[in-house]
Amino acid sequence: MPRPYWSGQIQISLVSFGVKLFTATESKSEVRFHQLSRKTGERIKHQKVSSGDEGKVENSDIVKGYEYRKGEYVMVEPEEIEQIRIPSKHTIEVTQFVDEGELDPEFFEKPYFVVPENDVQAEAFAVVRKALQTTKKIALGKIAFSGREHLVAVSAGTDDKLPGMMAYTMRYAEELRDPKEFFEDIKKVAVDEDQLSLAKELIKRKASKFEPEKFKDEYEAALREMVEAKVKHAPIPKDEPAPASGKVINLMDALRKSVQGDEAVAGKKKGPARAAAAETQKGIELVKPAKAHKPRKSA
Repeated sequence: MPRPYWSGQIQISLVSFGVKLFTATESKSEVRFHQLSRKTGERIKHQKVSSGDEGKVENSDIVKGYEYRKGEYVMVEPEEIEQIRIPSKHTIEVTQFVDEGELDPEFFEKPYFVVPENDVQAEAFAVVRKALQTTKKIALGKIAFSGREHLVAVSAGTDDKLPGMMAYTMRYAEELRDPKEFFEDIKKVAVDEDQLSLAKELIKRKASKFEPEKFKDEYEAALREMVEAKVKHAPIPKDEPAPASGKVINLMDALRKSVQGDEAVAGKKKGPARAAAAETQKGIELVKPAKAHKPRKSA
């Protein structure tokens, strides 16, 4: 097991127990680029230099500096930051419980696995996990790491074969932009009930259980294909320009054809239905066809 990212206590009133947090994500990208000189093809090296005459500065001689006045700084040593007194460096004090559906997705930032610190802590851990499960609540508190204090949400999973918990660092409200600034100019339109019914039917037909392993990073695959082509001096695959968007002229027809096409694909029907489904897969044309030019009358 890797080293924990954070170790400490979860405290709920007078109840506390030790836990360890592990990062739940990892980078899977295998395509790595280096900076090269276009002229020589050699690797670019970066050196840290001061703005004075000191020249190159070693890492051991670099400290943080806070500019309290234009051009004037106060130096802060790493050990001084480490010695900052803040309870959430060692303890997640739960200050509130909220319903599972109450937290909007935009607040969530990064997931972590939460496990008991040791077997002695397992009993309290299991009781709190089961309580969160049955009440469908999420615990909120604060945790300090990576140079700041984060809002954190702790939740219990639904699968008892995976008896751990999850923690999510969250964004503060002040970090989120006001959506009104972006949404207030959207034109208000009346929703047609027939169109709504077809849209709901389309959603129903395409609804299925979320299987995350089915989703892959296609961009990285295309990037690797391009790099391998350059290594082999083969033609480089190029992106095709997106078709120009046109004026939507019949939303109802598009919805109806989408539902019919999806039904044909789901049923794996043969003949005309399969052809219609294939056409739907390529995308329904929603643009008004160009008017044919009438031939001029001869004089």
